[in-house]
Amino acid sequence: MNNDDDNRLVKDFKFWSVFIAKNQILPGKCVIWCKRENALDPADATPEEWLEVSYIIKLLKDTVLQLYKADWFNYTFLGNSTHHLHMHFVPRYKTEVTVHGVKFIDKDWGREYQVDPQFKIPANVLQDIKNEMSGKLEKLLKK
Repeated sequence: MNNDDDNRLVKDFKFWSVFIAKNQILPGKCVIWCKRENALDPADATPEEWLEVSYIIKLLKDTVLQLYKADWFNYTFLGNSTHHLHMHFVPRYKTEVTVHGVKFIDKDWGREYQVDPQFKIPANVLQDIKNEMSGKLEKLLKK
């Protein structure tokens, strides 16, 4: 990850870091990044990494359900343009959702989601979503 990712960090864990996705096409979309430098492929993840990432996706799912009422979730390991072990956590929504004044429409509901490079949200809204998610995650971790 690079320097501008620091302001997108939602939560740091032992083996993984969670970042709010830059292209926030759907509220709560995140990238879960493996901290191990030589981590490339999900098949090479250690048992400890798998255990932690399964915990993280459960926490993220609970977070997004509580904050934005997502209807479904996609979890993808692609690695096509970034050759490092990471997962895309993508909440899906049957109907339009408005978050911080921005309308989000899941145009691909029921199908594979497509990234819309034209869809942009203001930087402050991205930070608001990140901060909400960080706060909710912290509360869930204290339970």
